[in-house]
Amino acid sequence: MDGVTLVDHPLVQHKLSIMRDKGTSTGSFRRLLREISLLLCYEVTRDLELTTKKIETPMEEMDAPVLKGKKLVFASILRAGNGLLEGMLDLVPSARVAHVGLYRDHETLEAIEYYYKAPHDLSDRVVIAVDPMLATANSATAAIEKLQASGAKDIRFLCLLAAPEGIANFRKALPDVPIYTAAIDERLNENGYIVPGLGDAGDRMYGTK
Repeated sequence: MDGVTLVDHPLVQHKLSIMRDKGTSTGSFRRLLREISLLLCYEVTRDLELTTKKIETPMEEMDAPVLKGKKLVFASILRAGNGLLEGMLDLVPSARVAHVGLYRDHETLEAIEYYYKAPHDLSDRVVIAVDPMLATANSATAAIEKLQASGAKDIRFLCLLAAPEGIANFRKALPDVPIYTAAIDERLNENGYIVPGLGDAGDRMYGTK
């Protein structure tokens, strides 16, 4: 699909299969989500710009490659986005963090905002918005539009699972924002959940259902 990167690395697919299993415990689900997010972070940051910095190794001086520009911003779409955020911060501990609090109205499936906090200089940074599921895309779209309104220009969206309907809605609303996902599932059910999916990521991560 145009604008969508499918991360099909064997380790990603293996860990995702264990997470899908309804018998996987809360603790294991949370650990696997942290592990898989680190692997996904490699892919979403693959094309970051580099520059060089003069350093001195134990042997000699050299021009060494380092990231160019200001630090990344990871934007977690609460609450389930925090599961991806933790693993990504393991890989990029210097990243800034934004939080976008949204919940889905179960009648309309629309996203309702209840919290927002982000670094002030988003326009100068690469922003990676994270949420495990891209189902209807209402929450992801609302979160990214909020980040754009705050000045963000270079935004990427990272998720574990995406539904074809969610991808279509997202691409229609945000054609310039690339999607990175570990799997594109079959469809949404009548309640707006991804099938076969893995259930409610937040509930499984925090043991609330």
